[in-house]
Amino acid sequence: MKRIVAEAQGTFVPVLGGCGSAVLSAAFPGLGIGFMGVALAFGLSVLIMAYAVGHISGGHFNPAVTLGLLAGGRFPASQVIPYIIAQLAGGIAAGAVLYLIASGFAANGYGEHSPGGFNLLSGMITEGVLTAIFLIVIMGVTRERAAKGAALIAIGLALALIHLISIPVTNTSVNPARSTAVALFQGDWALSQLWMFWLMPVIGAVIGGAIYRGLAAKAA
Repeated sequence: MKRIVAEAQGTFVPVLGGCGSAVLSAAFPGLGIGFMGVALAFGLSVLIMAYAVGHISGGHFNPAVTLGLLAGGRFPASQVIPYIIAQLAGGIAAGAVLYLIASGFAANGYGEHSPGGFNLLSGMITEGVLTAIFLIVIMGVTRERAAKGAALIAIGLALALIHLISIPVTNTSVNPARSTAVALFQGDWALSQLWMFWLMPVIGAVIGGAIYRGLAAKAA
């Protein structure tokens, strides 16, 4: 139960911090933080919560990460569903808070709802490839022989880099809980496109987890 609560709390902060910065601060007149600021907000949010509660739950905060770690042999199947439920609950709670504060949600989208007008195929490739890379980074920096102390920083910076690449394409998901949390409140088009922001991050995460598992086995 402690791990489940930690996962919910850990997902709440990145959704609120990342999406909140996109909605409230990105284009604030004269002081807007822009794409770089939003990317850093997502990365820093994951970083601080990984330090805060990662030692309790492992700090997934993302259904795709949980499934990728399962594929990589780092997480038991029996805990997958409880973790995903907790992540969704934490993300939706953050979406509710954002709903009470602002009228926008930084929902993920493609086509006419892509910030840069990128089509579905571009969005699918972006979400799948970047989530796979994210899993490889996570598994690589947390392996037993990795340098100690810098793993969480590397994960946070990797997520920031992913956002710098993909905000113009899809508003960056790589996290189905983040996408679901804001789509539920955005409604309409965001819900109709939500399937892609589950499908491609999960596929990418599973591929990334399997790739790293294979690499680690060969290096052993």
